[in-house]
Amino acid sequence: MAFGVNKEELNAWKEAVSRGEIAYLTHYWLDPRFPGSKTVTKVGCADLARLRDWCLKHELNPDYIHRRSVFPHFDLIGPKQREILLQEQLWDQLERFHML
Repeated sequence: MAFGVNKEELNAWKEAVSRGEIAYLTHYWLDPRFPGSKTVTKVGCADLARLRDWCLKHELNPDYIHRRSVFPHFDLIGPKQREILLQEQLWDQLERFHML
């Protein structure tokens, strides 16, 4: 279940992904498979080669890319999520979702 993101933010993320940009969307998320996690960051890019390179740059396995036809993305969860948001200086998402 996802919450804490509005329609405008979601649409902006979808537009950036569609343009082949690396786009980040963090939202609250609860999933019993990940009991300690309260948020997820979806890192999307329609250019799969670019998204794969992004994964490799951050030492993540590109096999875990969700290859959705329109909005391919990689889900960042847990400590790696915070680490990458810090590296990418996404202060608004870090502050908003209490990861600082």
